[in-house]
Amino acid sequence: MTNEIIKSLYERKSIRVFTDEKISCEDKNSILQAALQAPSAGCQLLYTIIDITDADKMEKLAVLCDNQLFMAKAKMMLVFCADCRKWLSFYEEAGLKPRDPGVGDLLLAVEDALIAAQNAVITAESLGIGSCYIGDVMENAEEMKAVLQLPQYVYPACLLVFGHPTEQQKLRKKPARFRVSDIVCENSYQDKNSAQIRKMFAERTDGKNYDEWMEAFWKRKYESDFSREMNRSMEVYLRDFLK
Repeated sequence: MTNEIIKSLYERKSIRVFTDEKISCEDKNSILQAALQAPSAGCQLLYTIIDITDADKMEKLAVLCDNQLFMAKAKMMLVFCADCRKWLSFYEEAGLKPRDPGVGDLLLAVEDALIAAQNAVITAESLGIGSCYIGDVMENAEEMKAVLQLPQYVYPACLLVFGHPTEQQKLRKKPARFRVSDIVCENSYQDKNSAQIRKMFAERTDGKNYDEWMEAFWKRKYESDFSREMNRSMEVYLRDFLK
């Protein structure tokens, strides 16, 4: 690798088993400070980070996130919320009457939140601290809102857990990525033809034929109960922005 930053990007993988070692206050502060250094639309930092320190709340979130109980054993849990609410109060403080946030405002805030989250992940990696994104925080909107006490116009864009990886997790092989040529299109979007699609997955099907592997993946991911629940919950969050 050409430098340590690129090396860490290649080596970083999701960690789901942690040692008992605590994350020091210094390291935690470094992770949070680095998150705030991320690029942000108009330097508004359109997100709020909820630092989950209550053990009971961690367990509740683990259950709500498809019973991923390993989450409760993490040494740090952060929820990055797309926050379209706080700037309304800033405007109102100046005597202004801001419009209601729309879907564009939400998506811009989601971008801000996820960029900040990735800064936190890479900083943790540089400190020898593992992390795992939990996309299931999008599910069970009503219960999630209650646990996190989320007001109107605040959406939990992602949840991250952190901890020092066990030796087994350090040695676990990172899943292979697609080739650059599989993902990058020049100048415009280009659909893949049949041959290109099958070439993409030629070495990714664990010895099964393409159709068999893809059907199993389709059932496990795209047609799964959690995927349908995720879409239902997003409709709940979007109601605030589609008036």
